Amino acid sequence: MASNDKYLSVSDLNYYITQKFKNDPYLHKVFLEGELSNFRYRRNSHQYFSLKDEKSKINVVMFRSYFDKVKFKPEEGMKVYVVGYVNVYGPQGSYQFYAEKMEPAGLGALYEQLRQLQEKLTKEGLFDESHKKKLPKFPDKIAVVTSASGAVIHDIMVTANRRFPHAEIDLFPAQVQGDTAADSLVNAMRQIASYGDKYDVMIIGRGGGSLEDLWPFNEEKVVRQVYNMQMPVISSVGHETDTTLCDLVADQRAATPTAAAEYATPNLSDELAHIRQLNSRLISETNALIHEKREVLNRINNSVIMREPARLYDQQIQTVDLLKNRLQNGITHLLNQNSQNYRLLNQRLLGNSPEKQITQMKQANIFNARQLITGMNQVIAQKKNQFKQMAQQLDDYSPLKTLNRGYAYVSDKKDQTITSVDDLKENDLVKVHFKDGEISARVMDVRRK
Repeated sequence: MASNDKYLSVSDLNYYITQKFKNDPYLHKVFLEGELSNFRYRRNSHQYFSLKDEKSKINVVMFRSYFDKVKFKPEEGMKVYVVGYVNVYGPQGSYQFYAEKMEPAGLGALYEQLRQLQEKLTKEGLFDESHKKKLPKFPDKIAVVTSASGAVIHDIMVTANRRFPHAEIDLFPAQVQGDTAADSLVNAMRQIASYGDKYDVMIIGRGGGSLEDLWPFNEEKVVRQVYNMQMPVISSVGHETDTTLCDLVADQRAATPTAAAEYATPNLSDELAHIRQLNSRLISETNALIHEKREVLNRINNSVIMREPARLYDQQIQTVDLLKNRLQNGITHLLNQNSQNYRLLNQRLLGNSPEKQITQMKQANIFNARQLITGMNQVIAQKKNQFKQMAQQLDDYSPLKTLNRGYAYVSDKKDQTITSVDDLKENDLVKVHFKDGEISARVMDVRRK
C-alpha cells in the first residue's frame, strides 16, 4: 500500500504560497497604474473591485480605513494610481491586491479631484449667493489668516492703515502650503470663531502659485470652515487668474491682498469728504427749512384770525346753535311719537282686558246652555214621536191581536212554534196558546191534507 505522506492538503499548499508572497520583498509595497473595473461603491464598508489594462486584470481589496482617506470619488473606467501589497486569500486560494492609497492618474488628477469636490459642494448649496453675508461699512476689528512671513499680511496692514487707521488688524498665522496647511488653516479659523462676535470681518489668503501650491485652499475641511464662519469672509488666494473653492464660498473674493484690505475698510479721506458734503447739505437744507417755516409763521401772524381771534369761533357758534335746535326738535318729535305709541298700546291693552274676556265668556256660556237645553228638548220630542210610531207598528204586527180574533198557535216543549204537521208525531206533548192563556195537549193522530 502506497504511503500518503507525499500528498499535501489544500490548506497546506495555500499556506505555503502565502508565506512565499509574504517573504517576497518586491510584493510588500507595489505601485500600480490601471483602470477601475467592476467598481460598485459600498457605503460604510470595504471596497472590492478590479484593476485592468489592455491585456489583464487583478482583483483589488481596499479596506474601509484606507478608503475613507481617498480624496476623490472613484468611478468605473477611471484610471488611477494605487499603492499596496499582494497577498493570498487562503479560503479561496487566490491572490489579490490590497490597496492602501489611491489617487487619479495623469496630469489632470488634481483637476478631477477639484471638479468632483466643487460639484459636490455646489449641490449642497455652499456657493449660493443667498448665503453671502454683507461686509460691514466701518469695521472695528479685522482678523487675517495667512502666513506670518509672507507679503500678504504686510500689504493688508499697509493698505488698511492708510485707508482706515481706526481698524485693528489681528494676525492668526497659519501654514498656507504643504500637507499640514489645511489643518493649520482650519485651526486658525476656529480660534477666530472662539472669540464670538469680536471680529467684524475675516480675510484669508496667500500669494499666487501652482495648483499644488494652492491646494490647501481647495480642501473640503477648509472650505466648510470658511462657510461656517459667523462674520463675513474675504478670500484673497493667488492672483486674479487663480480661483479656489475658498474664493467661491467666501462672501467676497479679492484678486490681491491689497484689494482684500480695500473691500474690508472704507477710505477715511473719502468718508470725511462725504461727511463734510453731507454736513453742508444738512446746513443748507436746515436754513432753507427755517426760512420756509419763518415765512409760514409770518403769514399766520398777519392772518385775520390772529388779528381778530374772535372770528375763529363765529362759525363754531353758529354750528352749535344749529345743532341745539336740531336736538330740541328731535327730542320733541321723539316724545310725540312715543306718546302716540303709548295711547295705541293702552287701547290694545284695554281691548284685551281679562274682565271683558270673562264677561264675554260668561255670555257665551249662557247662550250655549240655552242652545243645549233647546236642542235636548227637540231631540227628546223627536225620539218620543219615533217611539210612538214604532209602538204603533209593533201593536199592528202583534200576534195578540190575531189571538183576539179567535186564533191560537201551537209550540213544542221547547217553546218552538210549530208551523207544520211534519214537526209532530203521535203522543207528542204540545202547548196551545190562546189570548188569555195556554193548555197542554197530546197528539192523538197526525194527518196531512
